[in-house]
Parts: sequence; C-alpha cells; structure tokens
Amino acid sequence: MKLDKRLTPARPDIAAAHLRGQVQAARFVEGALFDVCDGAAALRREPRPDGAQDSELLFGEGFTVYETDEEGWCWGQSLRDSYVGYIARNALQPSAPKTHRIAALGSFLYPGPSIKLPPIAALSLNALLSVERQAGDFLIIKNRGCVWAGHAVPLDVFAPDFVRVAEQFLGVPYLWGGRTRMGVDCSGLVQLALQACGQAAPRDSDMQQDSLGRPVTGALQRGDLVFWKGHVGIMQSESQLLHANGHFMCVTSEPLDVARARILDKGGSDVTVVKRL
Repeated sequence: MKLDKRLTPARPDIAAAHLRGQVQAARFVEGALFDVCDGAAALRREPRPDGAQDSELLFGEGFTVYETDEEGWCWGQSLRDSYVGYIARNALQPSAPKTHRIAALGSFLYPGPSIKLPPIAALSLNALLSVERQAGDFLIIKNRGCVWAGHAVPLDVFAPDFVRVAEQFLGVPYLWGGRTRMGVDCSGLVQLALQACGQAAPRDSDMQQDSLGRPVTGALQRGDLVFWKGHVGIMQSESQLLHANGHFMCVTSEPLDVARARILDKGGSDVTVVKRL
C-alpha cells in the first residue's frame, strides 16, 4: 500500500504507533495531543525557521506530537486535516476540549474583557476556542484570554454558503501554505470556506480534486470547484472564478475564460476537472 507522505507520520527513525505493521521504522511511539496557542503556527517541511511552509495551524487546532528535538521543533500531525510536519514547541500548549470557533474573517484575543487592551494574538476564521464562560460581550478562553463574543459561534453552528465565506477573502494576499486572513493559498481558501460550513476538506488541491464532489461537464454553476494541475478555484457564477493565485498575489475574482487562457499562456495545464459538491 502506497502511503501519502504528507498524511503519514512516519520516518525511517520514528513513526506513529498506529502505523506499526504498515511502515518500517526504527521505533514506534504514541503521540501526545497539543493545541496551537499562537494566532497561527507554520507547519514546516523541515525543523528550522526557514524551512518551507506547507501549511498553517490555527489557534486552538490540535497537533499530535510524536517527537520534540533539542532545538524545540515538534514533529507530528494536524488533528484537523492530518497534514504532517514540524511546528515550533513554543507555539503549542496542552490540549483542551473545544466549544466554539471564530466565524468572522478575523478577531483578536485580548488579555482581559476590553477592546482597549493590547491584543495577545490575531485570530482567523475557523480558529477553535475552549470557552469557560461568558462575561458581558466577551468569551473567557481557558488559560489564554478573552474574545469578543460576536465573532464566535458554537461548534455546531455553520455558515450556509461556502462561496460567500470565500468571497470575504477577496484581496487577502497570496501566501504559499497560508490559511489565514493575513495570507492564503488556493487550496487553503477552499478548505477554510468549506470548514466554515461544516464540510471537512483535505489540505492540498490534488487531495481536494480526488476527494471532493463529483465531476461535471457542461454549464458551470455557483459553488463548482475548478481544478488545474496544482491549482483550484471556486465558481461564483457560471462564468466568474474566485481564487487565490500567484499572478495577482492575492485572492481575486475574474472571468474563468481569462484565468484559463492566462494559465495556459504561462505554460500551466488546462482545466483538469470541474467538481460539484
């Protein structure tokens, strides 16, 4: 069985205990679950600060740690989408049960229940919260601070339209591996928008192409996902495409025909498939 390295916590020297018998490794270990305590934490391909960023984990998202090295890098796997990589140890804290998530494009974590206090962290859409109680207009977060209650919803409350969620990101800068309002990539945009509506989605565009929706031909409609090799966009209508892209270096809306011609002209692939959810 061929395992995707991006989703398989296994190296020649160490692997997750549940993979015993499926992979070869010098030792197998049980993981320890932690939560991200920064607004967002880079998930890197290698354990160094200039290592390639494959993704980001948002505040409150779980990360199973299988190894921590002497330099303070934790190797493990995202609980939300199973992506494997390295996160700085100081970006993690002991895990706690989640009750709410951020439903606004962005919010702030304050040290107390006042908007005049200097924020501790900037939070982004879909960040997860462990709420202890509400104090006036604020939610008190376990061991961390306060969030304005109007920006959060219980975990079982979802947005009705993932395209409308994605449209909130118009103008957000393009960032390889990004998953926040500070920067997002094409598949991150799709993942975040679907998660806000209660639908799980894998991290990368090839994974999304393989697992989301059903192929369609003919006239397109709002909400269709258009895939190229290494790229994905969301149809806002039968002709208008919303996507995070490296051409404009931000999330843009443009006619699909224009984007398709430009990608071909620059040596990219043609559309590989359109999927309908």
